[in-house]
Amino acid sequence: MNDLLKLDNVETYIGQYHILQGVSFGVKKGEVTVLLGRNGAGKTTTLRTIMGLNPASKGNVLFKGVPIQSLPTYTIAKKGIGYVPEDQGIFAGLTIEENMRVAIQTENEETAKRMEWILNLFPDLKKFWKKPGGLLSGGQKQMLSIARAYVNENELLLIDEPSKGLAPIVVEKVMESILQMKDQTTIVLVEQNFMMASTMGDCFYIIDDGRTVSQGTMKQLKEDEEMKRKYLGIA
Repeated sequence: MNDLLKLDNVETYIGQYHILQGVSFGVKKGEVTVLLGRNGAGKTTTLRTIMGLNPASKGNVLFKGVPIQSLPTYTIAKKGIGYVPEDQGIFAGLTIEENMRVAIQTENEETAKRMEWILNLFPDLKKFWKKPGGLLSGGQKQMLSIARAYVNENELLLIDEPSKGLAPIVVEKVMESILQMKDQTTIVLVEQNFMMASTMGDCFYIIDDGRTVSQGTMKQLKEDEEMKRKYLGIA
């Protein structure tokens, strides 16, 4: 089966720093692909490179077989890739409703159905619909960030560290929501919380010092104590 997303030996600079030095992986449609690695390995830069925020200097990024590495971010987004950044990226001065409206690319019957589904999934968003984004709790901001990426008919969601800074009970809610979304879209997940990553992921790629160094099924990684210790620092 052809990959929905494929990175082939991608290299990326941020200023003078050579962050990605050879990242390659493929994402199968309908799966949750998890990018793992220590802090500073290049996982966030990989997602930003896919979105064109930190453009690749070498290599190819293919979405549905078509190169996208030279396209501007707004064009990549319109092709059907949603992005949930590590810092959530919501507009603090806008209400939840306004944050959602800004994110919508096309208003139609399908979008309305997706909005209804999202508000049932995240009842807090419905409850505080008129509340400014800046006044939400950390968990509510994360829910809003995920909801904004999902409201459009995106074939692929890139989600960066959804559990970061959240209480365990909120992490469970975020996990539940992502697993429900998996039935309708493909997900690339960056996540330091190994319990969360291993619960949700179908397959994994480990990035170390800007390079892809290992890959396999999540089941294989769970059973490989040496690899978890070497690359993830999990004893």
